[in-house]
Amino acid sequence: MRHLKLLAPATLVVALLATTFIMTAPAADDKKAVPDVPYVPTPHAVVAKMLELARITKDDVVYDLGCGDGRIVLAAAGKGAKKAIGFDIDPDRLRDCKKNFEKATKEVQKKVEFRQKNLFEQDLSEATVVTMYLLPEVNNRLVPKLKELKPGSPIVSHDFNIEGYPPEKHIKMMAKDDDGNENSHEIYLWTAPLKAGK
Repeated sequence: MRHLKLLAPATLVVALLATTFIMTAPAADDKKAVPDVPYVPTPHAVVAKMLELARITKDDVVYDLGCGDGRIVLAAAGKGAKKAIGFDIDPDRLRDCKKNFEKATKEVQKKVEFRQKNLFEQDLSEATVVTMYLLPEVNNRLVPKLKELKPGSPIVSHDFNIEGYPPEKHIKMMAKDDDGNENSHEIYLWTAPLKAGK
C-alpha cells in the first residue's frame, strides 16, 4: 500500500451513516463528485496518537474530514466521544465505513454517523474536534471552514501541515500500514482559532 505523501492529488473524501448505521443522502452534485484525495488508510497506531493529542472527552463531537473506512470515527467513539461523525464524498468509502460500523459494539454504534458530503459545504460549527488526512492544498482550502470552529477545538492532521498556520505540536512516528510495512508518519495539532504565522 502506498503512502499518501507519495501519491498525486485527487479530490476530497466525505463520510457516512446507515441502518443503525446512519447514512445521509448526498446532494445531487455530490453523487457525481470525484474525491480530491486518494484513499490511503491512516495506520491504527497513528489514529490512536491523533486522538491522544486531541484529548477526547465525553463532551466532544468529533468530525473526521475525509473519513475513508471510518476507523478514526469509530475509534473516537470508542475513546468516549459524545458523538463522532465522518464525512466522505466517495460512496465506495462509505461502504467500507458500513462494514467497519457493523463490527463495532452497540455502544460505539449509537454515537457514530457517516455522511456523504462535500467538505467545503459542510458546517463545522458543531464540532469540538476535527481530524483529517487530506493533502496540503485541500487543508489550505479548508481554512475558512476551520475558522468556524469553537475556540479551543483541537484540529489534528495526519502527515500534512496547513500553510501559513504554524502547528502547536508536530510529532513524527513510525507505524505499520495495513499491509504490514512500517513507514514514517507526521501529526500536526492546532487549537481553534487558527493563528496565522508571521
